[in-house]
Parts: sequence; C-alpha cells; structure tokens
Amino acid sequence: MRRCVCPGSFDPVTHGHLDVIERAAGLFDEVVVAVLVNVSKKGLFGLDERIGILEDVCSGFPNVRIESFQGLLVDFARQHEIPVVVRGLRAITDFDYELSMAQMNHRLTGLETFFVATNPEYSYLSSSLVKEVASHGGDVTGLVPPPVQERLSRLFGDGATPTR
Repeated sequence: MRRCVCPGSFDPVTHGHLDVIERAAGLFDEVVVAVLVNVSKKGLFGLDERIGILEDVCSGFPNVRIESFQGLLVDFARQHEIPVVVRGLRAITDFDYELSMAQMNHRLTGLETFFVATNPEYSYLSSSLVKEVASHGGDVTGLVPPPVQERLSRLFGDGATPTR
C-alpha cells in the first residue's frame, strides 16, 4: 500500500491545503492528514475543531484519514509506517524552508518528501493571511471551505462572509 502524510497546523484549512490533499489522494492509496499539536502556540481553532473541519471537508476522499500528532513528524511517520510526506510549495521561499526540513527528515529516518507545486490560484494563500483578512472584516469567500468561512464569520463578524 502506498501511503503518505500531509502534515500541518490547518488553522484554518484553506483551499490551498485541500488542493494538495486532493492531489495526494489521487497518487497514494492512503493519505494521512496529520494535524500538528503545538502546545506552545495558541491557535485560532482548537485541535478537535480543526480535526472536525478536516473530517468534514475531506469526507469526499475515501482514502484520506485525519490524525493528530505532537513532536517530530518523522516519529509520527515511523509509528504509522508512512514512508512519504507530501508538502505544497507556493513560492521559492517555501522551497528554501521545506528543502531543509526534507533533508533533515531524510537524514533522521529516511522519510522521503514529495513537493507539489501549488495551484497558481492559491499561490499567495496561507492560513495566517486568511486569519488576518477575516479579523479585519475582509471577505474570505473562495479561500476557505464553507465550514471554515462560517466559523470565521462567528468569530470576526459578517466581514468573513460575502454580503449580497
């Protein structure tokens, strides 16, 4: 069975994340979306909520499952017998960071990294940018799936949803 892991904080999940997950699901028999638990960082959404959102928006992919992890990704991958991590690249700055991570992961355990060029439609998109726009009342329609848009609207007001 060909397995991979798509790790991230997914706080919140964006259409860019979903693009990478969908493409990985087309290439691998099983995709584990691994949600990072970072106890030193306060996220916008709690772990259970991020997992619930991912389960909802990934329900159309029968070979995708959602897990959480703490610590090193290489340890998670080894425990789950996953030989490949799939990462999306938006720009050259992502590549610089991701390449060093990939090389360290390979050095530690032999974990391979497949880089997927992000769909140009989402090349500028990040969770941080979505949170920033929503917090100032900006419209995030088309950037995040509806369950995320609804939650952002509840947190930040109607600016996170389109006005019609």
